[in-house]
Amino acid sequence: MPSHPFQDPAVKATFDAFPDNLKPGLLALRDLIFATHADTPGSGQLIETLKWGQPSYLTEKPKTGSTIRLGLPKSGGTAIYTHCQTTLISDFRVLFPDEFTYEGNRAVHFAEGETPDAAKLVFLIRNALTYHLKK
Repeated sequence: MPSHPFQDPAVKATFDAFPDNLKPGLLALRDLIFATHADTPGSGQLIETLKWGQPSYLTEKPKTGSTIRLGLPKSGGTAIYTHCQTTLISDFRVLFPDEFTYEGNRAVHFAEGETPDAAKLVFLIRNALTYHLKK
């Protein structure tokens, strides 16, 4: 069970529909997004919704950040996605060029069962949650 309760039944249904072997990794990423938000002063209210059928996290009131999405890439495993027209993934890749598997400038992929380095991922998530504060 996730540490942050679902507020949107459609998001919960989407998580419930994920394959059982991939669900724990996606729930861990979800929990990391909520924990990072709680620890990021100045970020707007975090909204969990669906975009393109994927669980999505965006800030509102004020809109301080860029949308983060979670999903299943065609190559397998799980992924955390950011808007491809931001510098979020490219900035993250400069800091951690060999620690993660990247999909261009839009995603970080994780193999099934992989435990991502949460301390490093917090950097990506925090920058996404505050992206518009820096522009």
